[in-house]
Amino acid sequence: MRVQVGIIGAGPSGLLLSQLLHLQGIETIVLERRTADYVLGRIRAGVLEQGMVDLLHQAKAGDRMAREGLIHDGFEIIFNGKRLHIDMKGLTGGDVVTVYGQTEVTKDLMDARAALDGQLVYEAENVQISDLDSDTPKLTYQKDGAEHEVICDFVVGCDGYHGVSRRTMPQDILREFERVYPFGWLGVLSETKPVAEELIYVNDKRGFALCSMRSETRSRYYLQCAFDEDLEEWTDDRFWDELRSRLPDETAASLETGPSIEKSIAPLRSFVAEPLRHGRLMLAGDAAHIVPPTGAKGLNLAASDIYYASNALIEYYQDNSEQGLDNYSHNCLRRIWKAERFSWWMTTLLHRFPDESPFDRRIQAAELDYLQDSQAAQKALAENYVGLPF
Repeated sequence: MRVQVGIIGAGPSGLLLSQLLHLQGIETIVLERRTADYVLGRIRAGVLEQGMVDLLHQAKAGDRMAREGLIHDGFEIIFNGKRLHIDMKGLTGGDVVTVYGQTEVTKDLMDARAALDGQLVYEAENVQISDLDSDTPKLTYQKDGAEHEVICDFVVGCDGYHGVSRRTMPQDILREFERVYPFGWLGVLSETKPVAEELIYVNDKRGFALCSMRSETRSRYYLQCAFDEDLEEWTDDRFWDELRSRLPDETAASLETGPSIEKSIAPLRSFVAEPLRHGRLMLAGDAAHIVPPTGAKGLNLAASDIYYASNALIEYYQDNSEQGLDNYSHNCLRRIWKAERFSWWMTTLLHRFPDESPFDRRIQAAELDYLQDSQAAQKALAENYVGLPF
């Protein structure tokens, strides 16, 4: 089989890239080792920057998001008995975020690809990349007991942190940067009304908490916990009791509880791989970088990779120019490292670290006090939260 662009991974990144290229007449195939149901079952991010929203509309996959997504003008930070409202819209001159779950984004992109008869192969096992130094890299995979081969002009790895794409990069040119945080997030999804109309971030003596949502009737809550916590020990009642203990009394009193429909523990880490391109192979999304979820940047950062990748490939095929390809890694990494910085800063600002000293605690308190008193500091937070421009 011969296609122009082979894409590994059918998460939001791979599907979005395939859709954007297809609309410009560029043939793609997407290989995914999991089933479609498994991909749709992954519960992840839910706060979309305007750049991500614009890309979904450009991909003709944004109609349901426009109807059902929740527009948020701001969010709240609670610390030391104080409540600080960050007016994102006012501080940035009108920028907002859209609350719309990654599962819904994935479903909309799947439907958009199906409407155009996009080539998606699920349960593609043992995907391998070869001939990277040639003009026709090759993908091989196994499906239903048979071996398949795809010859491409380019391969884009959207297959996550554990995927084959980054491992295929020559190890003598690949550099990896990582910080692992000494805690995780215990997350619960429930069919309950959100406790507030906007997100609430909490820095409490018992640890961080986040009150988020996926819709007006579905809530997503998180608690800071030990990264090696036993999930089975966290009953729904224990989770709700602990969440209440980290919230102000008036907020805890209005918390609607119910059975969890999903519960998981996610470790927190910062990770970047450089470069994002070697020859005809490009990395995007979690294959190249991971951020702690505190700053709501994971899915949005993947979208910015796809913005640069799609533009570079369209420019190559339509204008016979390799400038976008040559600048792909540089352009992505400038935005990646700024998002990494912001996510690291939000994480250190709002969590309790097990090894923190009294000095560390005082510095964190001073940072929060400064944020409350300084409009300039709030503006910097807001412009990063809504998303830096591409």
